Amino acid sequence: MPTTTTALLVLDLTGTMAFALNGAMTAVRTARLDVFGIITLGMMTALGGGFLRDILLDDLPPATFLDWRYLAVAASGGIIAFFLGQRLDRLATPINVLDAAGLGLFAVTGTLKGLEWGLGVVQAIILGVVTAVGGGTLRDVVLRQVPAVLHSGLYAIPALVAAALTALVVAGDLHLVPWTIVAAAVCFVIRMVGVRYDLHAPRPRGAREQE
Repeated sequence: MPTTTTALLVLDLTGTMAFALNGAMTAVRTARLDVFGIITLGMMTALGGGFLRDILLDDLPPATFLDWRYLAVAASGGIIAFFLGQRLDRLATPINVLDAAGLGLFAVTGTLKGLEWGLGVVQAIILGVVTAVGGGTLRDVVLRQVPAVLHSGLYAIPALVAAALTALVVAGDLHLVPWTIVAAAVCFVIRMVGVRYDLHAPRPRGAREQE
């Protein structure tokens, strides 16, 4: 069990770093922010979903405030983006890979926490999706953009799939760790296929031509 717990923690922190890098990279690319703004957006992207989850559950203070490692990793992602700047574009593919892994993992952990707190299956699935996409949504709102999750690529759908699979694992009383890793892996594959082939969720007829 300690080995499993350590592995999940490493994956969780890896996802946190990836989200922080993505958030800070967005700040570097689209907004003229100083070092404080870049680090803040990186941390908001990495930790925002967890904040929203814990606020909705009234689990305060948020879990990321109780473990300094999350704050340190998220801040480090912002600092790295600030110093490397546009050179991070060369690492876009590995960062997308880590981001997809983090998306699935956060969807799983958010759903599990919702179920542990006694939420219904549907509510727990929604909480899992919020955990996975909430940070990026907060980032885009701060930047006064339509949240990317609402219009760009396959992002919320893979998180929804992972959250639903996690709820099925719990309902079926299956072995939690291996099967939830499978759920996160399914999310990862769907997300990466979407990135690779530039796939999007269905849109209204004619919407693509108007962009």
